Amino acid sequence: MKGMIHVIRKMHRCLYLASVLVFFALFYPLLKFLARNPERHSRSIARCRRAIGFLSSVCVGIIYRFRFETSIDWSRPYVICANHTSNLDITALVLLCPADFSFMGKIELLDNPVTGMFFKTIDIPLNRQSKISAFKAFKRADGYLRKGRSMAIFPEGHIGEEYPPRLYDFKNGPFKLAIETQAPIIPVIIHNAWKIFWDDAKAYGSRPGVIDIEVLKPVETAGLGLDQADQLRDEVHQLIKKRWVKIGGL
Repeated sequence: MKGMIHVIRKMHRCLYLASVLVFFALFYPLLKFLARNPERHSRSIARCRRAIGFLSSVCVGIIYRFRFETSIDWSRPYVICANHTSNLDITALVLLCPADFSFMGKIELLDNPVTGMFFKTIDIPLNRQSKISAFKAFKRADGYLRKGRSMAIFPEGHIGEEYPPRLYDFKNGPFKLAIETQAPIIPVIIHNAWKIFWDDAKAYGSRPGVIDIEVLKPVETAGLGLDQADQLRDEVHQLIKKRWVKIGGL
């Protein structure tokens, strides 16, 4: 029985990946045109990504359900920080944020035919092995925030190898960035994506289901100094850990 379930989950993963490729291919001509001037067409590129994420998930029975602690004024730029256990976390944040925003993520995403399109246009690749790359990436993110574009960053910096997963310590970068630009931080808890699609789903496959995302009220950074970045990091980590463990984690 377990063997049959494993096979079905593997088949579901293949179906999901095929769905992503099909919808990406449908939008590719438009994305190729918009990519000629990504700064001008950033909002349209983001809308295409949102459509691809929604359609490819719905087609295989994966639904995203959001719960907000308070209403969010999306006319303001934010640093959006979420826990990270699944590749579907990216789609969750894409569907969450209706405003103009960019991801900061590992440079390897440039090599993926789908994510590469967006990391070559509206997102920011980061080589964590290079201090120069990190400096340039955060400098670019600083510019985006000051122009009114939100940034989505997974502060753990990676998906862990443990299954079931745990919440890792957060990196300082996102919190220094928020303080430097005085942008509020939105803590986001993605509760159960790992149960449906852990990491890239190679190990356990995937299945249909509802992914619950909890969006907490923004944490203001106005008036904070860089010497308080560690304190801010720990505060946001604790907010996410408390809610994730209580509702959807281990």
